[in-house]
Amino acid sequence: MRKLLRTAAWYLLAGLVSFALLLPFFWMISTSLKTQGALMALPVQWLPARLTFDSYVRVFELVPFVRAVANTAVVAVATCLITVTTSAMAAFAFARLRFRGRNALFGVYLATLMIPGQVTTIPLFLVLSAVGLIGTFQGLLLPALFNAFAVFLLRQHMQTIPQDFLDAAKIDGAGLGRVFRSVAMPLSRPIVAALVVILFMTAWNDYFWPLVILTDQAYHTLTLVLSQLNGQYSTRYNILMAGSLLSMIPILVVYAAAQKYFQSGLQLGGIKG
Repeated sequence: MRKLLRTAAWYLLAGLVSFALLLPFFWMISTSLKTQGALMALPVQWLPARLTFDSYVRVFELVPFVRAVANTAVVAVATCLITVTTSAMAAFAFARLRFRGRNALFGVYLATLMIPGQVTTIPLFLVLSAVGLIGTFQGLLLPALFNAFAVFLLRQHMQTIPQDFLDAAKIDGAGLGRVFRSVAMPLSRPIVAALVVILFMTAWNDYFWPLVILTDQAYHTLTLVLSQLNGQYSTRYNILMAGSLLSMIPILVVYAAAQKYFQSGLQLGGIKG
């Protein structure tokens, strides 16, 4: 009986936490299906008295939603490709190559995680302005070349790869690049999938850095376009919630596609220090 009560208590607690986490999401759906007048109705209508999908139509009329989705998809996919490529090579070097000062250099590299991104915004802006990359996707993607968290995550996993696998490839005549491409990367597939999900979500939802770099509205990403629905004196909450819900669909698709790798990848990333 004690074990049964303990199990029931855990399920009840999990249900309450899940309800609290899903409540804002439910409110977004409810708000997106309301008319403009029903938003401020008292008492609060958790279930709209009259369902309408006008907000989902209006979001395509008021802002360039489709173009913003395309721009954001390009930025998110390019960020994943650039970061995974450069970080995987750096992680392999830190994990498997022996050179003087390797651990000290890796420690300095990790120390950059303690520097807030806002601190480096002005120096990055000045550098990109000097080379004429302000207002371009190239300037937006250039910081993706260096990601200390991605290097740390991949390096932790690559240290767990048995050395015998790498030695067998070398005996067969594979060079360092071939060992990296044909042995290290395939064995790191779960952790790479987990990293891709994290990078894609971060790039898709990023607001501050695109706001600083992208000066041309033709290149604006989804977060910048949706922010245009916030007026100085009023905000169209139903249209804003409709656009926000539509913007979540690609993230859910990416997570569903990599779900079987995501949990195992995060566990593998912290096995060895």
